[in-house]
Amino acid sequence: MVALRVLILVLILVALAVAVVPVMVLINLLGGGTGFGLCPGGLSACPQRYTSGLALAGYLTLTLMIVVGLIRVVSHLLRRLNPRTLDSFTPNEQG
Repeated sequence: MVALRVLILVLILVALAVAVVPVMVLINLLGGGTGFGLCPGGLSACPQRYTSGLALAGYLTLTLMIVVGLIRVVSHLLRRLNPRTLDSFTPNEQG
């Protein structure tokens, strides 16, 4: 049980990293930085790009969808293994 909860936490952190890191690199580049080492000479002196913007957006979206899908699968597995979920709670009918 604990391992599944830790796995969910790790997957959430991976999803946040996939969503936030590209934005942080872009903000750094636009502010005149090196993009955290991606372009050592700044945006104007950046060597040939690694991939097109559309392909990169597709890769990031696909990665995020896979991670979110894994979070859903592990959460579902955790609910099935835990006998004390909110779905199985029934109030005492004897009043």
